[in-house]
Amino acid sequence: MPVEMLVWRYRYRYGGDVNTLNTHKAASANPLVEEARLRDGHAYVEFSDLETVVVRGEDRLTWLNNLTTAPFTRLQLGEDLEGLILDSQGHILHAFAVSEGAEETFLLADVGGARPLAEFLESMKFMMRVSVSLQPVTAFVTLLEKHQLPGNALASALYTWEDRWPQVSSGGAHYGRDDATHPAHGVHRSLLVADTERAPAVADALEQAGLIAVSEQAWEAARVVDRRPRPSTEILEEGVLPHELDWLRTAVWLNKGCFPGQETVAKIVNMGKPPRRLVFLYLEGPDADLPKRGAVVSLDGEPVGVLTSVARDYEQGPVALALVKRTVPLEAVLTIEGGTGIGEGSGFVASQDMIVDPSGKSSASPTENPAFALRRARAALASGQKPKPRHAHD
Repeated sequence: MPVEMLVWRYRYRYGGDVNTLNTHKAASANPLVEEARLRDGHAYVEFSDLETVVVRGEDRLTWLNNLTTAPFTRLQLGEDLEGLILDSQGHILHAFAVSEGAEETFLLADVGGARPLAEFLESMKFMMRVSVSLQPVTAFVTLLEKHQLPGNALASALYTWEDRWPQVSSGGAHYGRDDATHPAHGVHRSLLVADTERAPAVADALEQAGLIAVSEQAWEAARVVDRRPRPSTEILEEGVLPHELDWLRTAVWLNKGCFPGQETVAKIVNMGKPPRRLVFLYLEGPDADLPKRGAVVSLDGEPVGVLTSVARDYEQGPVALALVKRTVPLEAVLTIEGGTGIGEGSGFVASQDMIVDPSGKSSASPTENPAFALRRARAALASGQKPKPRHAHD
């Protein structure tokens, strides 16, 4: 859609003025236009208030492999991953992007997440030959593949990370749609991460290649539409499971061996169901208004969840992500309290689109609960019968 049409539509529908919002270095301050340019691969978003955790030492890959959900021992120079650190009950404590350097491993956490991650890793060093440090960085986020990024930008960056969402990893599983039917199928994201000294050179290289800087609003709208969980938004409280966010797709390897929380992760996949599910919402409410992140989501007047992310997409309008009870019917229309100040108290209604299937079963879950087969076998043995094989070739 032409940029001029987007500007007109924004003004017509929402009363917006293309010159009223303040964004740095941007050709247009209209978040809808910015998102369109980001989607077309002609823009980037700059996150300058980040730190990266740098792990060095000859034991680092084995040590990180034992602590996290990611297969660090398979990591090669220049490769990247996504990983989580879970507590013993399988709840998410930390989430990070991973890139392997020549003599160090880089862990990039979300805003405010690097220091707690570094402190946790320091507490787990014991006798391992590792060191943990923090380095201030700026991340430049694009909707491009790594090979599409300008060569001089790559050369100036400390490292680059390519986000493979929603492609299910070789050891992962999905809780809803497969890769081919996922709304974000075919979308690519890459992060150029630069230290403080080289960040201006990366920005200059991107702009020389024809990319403009746009606001974080544009990135958030694209992320929400892509159903991509973010640590600083979707983890609103303690006790969130990766299953509930469909995060086994890219951040958990079920075949890597033991890690903290692994037994709970496996038990839910094989025998249980996550108690909640992330869902995509289409919002209807007061014009020029959006509900607040953290707003209560209700069904027939009863609270069933909470909004985790809210955005206004250039094609789909007001949209959101919410964490709700898994048993909420997918066809149910939900209500959301409040707003950002305009039309306060009038509320919103929302229709759902599946991210995590209400059935609670993943692509790696067995078709039958293993406990049921075991009970049948015990009953058969107790009655003196030979247990029947589950498959004809058994």
